[in-house]
Amino acid sequence: MERGYNWAWVESEVSTTIAEWQSCGLFRAPYCAQDRPRFSRADQQRKEDAYDQALRTVEREAKQARRSHAERIAAQRRIVAVFPPFASVALGLEEDAVNLLKHGFLPIGTQFAQWARRFDPNLTMADTIQACRNAWTVCGIQPLFGDRMQMTPSILGYSLLYPYSDNYLDSEKIPTARKLEFSARFRDRLCGLHLVPRDRHESAVWAMVRLIEEQFPRPRFPRVYECLLAIHQAQENSMAQLKRGGCASEAELLRLSCAKGGTSVLADACLSHGFLSDDEAHFAFDWGVLLQLGDDLQDVQDDLKHGAATLFSRAAAARLPLDNLVRQLLAFSERVADKIEQLPHGDPALKSLLRTSWRSLILMAVARSHRFFSREFLAEFEPASQFRFGFLRARHKMLAGRRGLYKVLFESFLDSGEADLSHLPLPEGWLAYALDQNCARPLQAVVG
Repeated sequence: MERGYNWAWVESEVSTTIAEWQSCGLFRAPYCAQDRPRFSRADQQRKEDAYDQALRTVEREAKQARRSHAERIAAQRRIVAVFPPFASVALGLEEDAVNLLKHGFLPIGTQFAQWARRFDPNLTMADTIQACRNAWTVCGIQPLFGDRMQMTPSILGYSLLYPYSDNYLDSEKIPTARKLEFSARFRDRLCGLHLVPRDRHESAVWAMVRLIEEQFPRPRFPRVYECLLAIHQAQENSMAQLKRGGCASEAELLRLSCAKGGTSVLADACLSHGFLSDDEAHFAFDWGVLLQLGDDLQDVQDDLKHGAATLFSRAAAARLPLDNLVRQLLAFSERVADKIEQLPHGDPALKSLLRTSWRSLILMAVARSHRFFSREFLAEFEPASQFRFGFLRARHKMLAGRRGLYKVLFESFLDSGEADLSHLPLPEGWLAYALDQNCARPLQAVVG
């Protein structure tokens, strides 16, 4: 009998993952003594020089991107051409990994961003990038589970639910009563009830659910909707913790993070092809926990500012160094990466790229939040980074500013006109559906 993903399954999986997380906390050997890459100051300088050289090229081309449409397309092509030598030298990637990024993840990201902008021009760059990150996660899962990497209607729908629902529920500007009312209606919609949307926000959320229903009809793919309800339950539990004023114990915070992260990528995995084996479900859940804990580390400064409680912000608020928590997180990331090797599908380049990306994201978060770590820890871990921590902080600040390069590049790729969206529902037609109060309207009327 095929396994279901009810809340009892989620709680059992959380307990299993927590036991593995706790076992990772027993490891205290120096990180660079664990047969990990180690970079000398000269290595780091060489990579930083390559980074800055690529950055100067991109900045020069970005100026061209502000001119005519033809010049923007030509500039985008030149920007993409800079990537292989940069990735090879600065990031230390092999040719197969570079090609996977250039011909796989980058075109899919462009497709996603262009579809999202045409569907809703009011989506911010931050919202679109956040949703695109989830889309990349699903597309990374597809080859690991034996599927072709491609953008699909369900990936669009589920990924865009993040800015439309998750961020809505996290917003400090929305009254709690309104959040609870929306959350209850959203649950009913995920259960298959065809509720008439009450406003533009609900219209967009309902439309995203219909994108998933178009690809995965409910009678044939019940596990997809069990996964969606599981992540919704995890989000509601997280909201309840916030209402308590951050009084949850450390054990409760860990359970909340594991449930929220694990169910998120469990849904990603199920949306890859509609069902999962036990091994695939366990791996996806652990991957989600890893990404959630990594996000909690990245957001520690913002969480402290806004009073949001996570393992990392709780420790930082108590003026405890985050050294051991990050050791534990890195050890856990290696455990999850080792599980990739047990999956029968996916080529070595993808598996290696994922392992490298997880490690790099954690080290980048350490660099940005360096004041929460001991000097000894930073001295130990900086040689594990391809770039010096001070360099990473300086470049992040330069790129992410209000008029930074990220914004220019984002707008350039949105306007490139090269993404093939022919296999996806027509964005403008889907927007018309979203604003139509009759949710029983046949989908065929708006699919391109």
